[in-house]
Amino acid sequence: MPWKDQGGGGGGPWGGGNGQGPWGRGPGGGSRGPQPPNVEELIRRTQERLKRLLPGGGGGRIALAIAVAVLLLWAATGIYRVGPDELGVIQRFGAYRETTVPGLHYHLPAPIETVQTPKVTLVNRTEIGIAGENSVRGSTRQELPEEALMLTGDENIVDINLTVLWVIKNAQDYLFKIRNPEQAVKSAGEAAIREIVGRTPIASVLAEGRGKVETDTQALLQTILDSYDAGVQVTQVQLQKVDPPRDVIESFRDVQSAQTDRDRAKNEAEAYHNNVVPRARGEAEKIEQAAGAYKQQVVAGAEGDAQRFISVLNAYRAAKDVTAERLYLEAMEQILKKATKVLIDKSVSGVVPYLPLPGLAPPRLPPSPADAGAAGQPSASTGRTGR
Repeated sequence: MPWKDQGGGGGGPWGGGNGQGPWGRGPGGGSRGPQPPNVEELIRRTQERLKRLLPGGGGGRIALAIAVAVLLLWAATGIYRVGPDELGVIQRFGAYRETTVPGLHYHLPAPIETVQTPKVTLVNRTEIGIAGENSVRGSTRQELPEEALMLTGDENIVDINLTVLWVIKNAQDYLFKIRNPEQAVKSAGEAAIREIVGRTPIASVLAEGRGKVETDTQALLQTILDSYDAGVQVTQVQLQKVDPPRDVIESFRDVQSAQTDRDRAKNEAEAYHNNVVPRARGEAEKIEQAAGAYKQQVVAGAEGDAQRFISVLNAYRAAKDVTAERLYLEAMEQILKKATKVLIDKSVSGVVPYLPLPGLAPPRLPPSPADAGAAGQPSASTGRTGR
């Protein structure tokens, strides 16, 4: 049953006879409290207006068809496609609902549900210390000293340009946990590189320590972003330029040249030391081994002579005459072994006195250098022979 106008006047469903609205006072001026609008009256008025806009008997059907078509078109706006490098993040009245994979999907039409499709496989590039597009695109790149100049661990200033490569790790956190992901990565990257460079000497930053600076910066930057739930994965950190400031670069190069000369001289000295000292140690070891061998030889020879003397003494005590004769013969043999004299026994007769008996002896060989040195005599090369 439709609501009736209780005001007694003709003002339509929105006006009472006493000038009050549809929630006006009832009969007798008494207040009835808030009342809902007359829905049936609103529908009737809408139909009358459509009839006036679309004259003819079928105006209602046409209006219904148009309404259905509009409703279908509105419902069709919920069809969406997620690319192969994207993820679909659906929001219902602004709140996160679900994440969809690549392909065709459907969500309730706006403004009930909306969808965002961030590219989760795209490698994003954020630069610190420099502004502008890449030079290959024809744009001018401008350095930012306020970002590039940093203080090292040994209180030197260095000019650094840094590039951070990152991808989206968690689409939900990336969209809803941080307001400006690009700026967040840049700010966190600048903080990370300043902290790492601030505890590293300038010589290490400029030379062999660049790789460690990149690795430590990437680890620290990832830790910072994870603490923010940024949904970002840092894939690489690259130091594009690491130089002293322009105002002192010439003086710095002179210092570096002097340090290089110092290192070269130090390396040459160490190489000479490594060559001479082992050789001297080898010579000393060789002399020690020769002395030890000579010692063993002398001691063994002395022990052998003593042992031989003892054995001869024992033999002499056992048979004095035989031993004495044997010793005499051996001594004479040693004495006359190299003599050029010819001894003739008295019992031998018929020997011609003028026979050149020394010529009958075999030729005498010159002594060897070792024998000549041992005997304290000159060698045969001097042209002198001994008799």
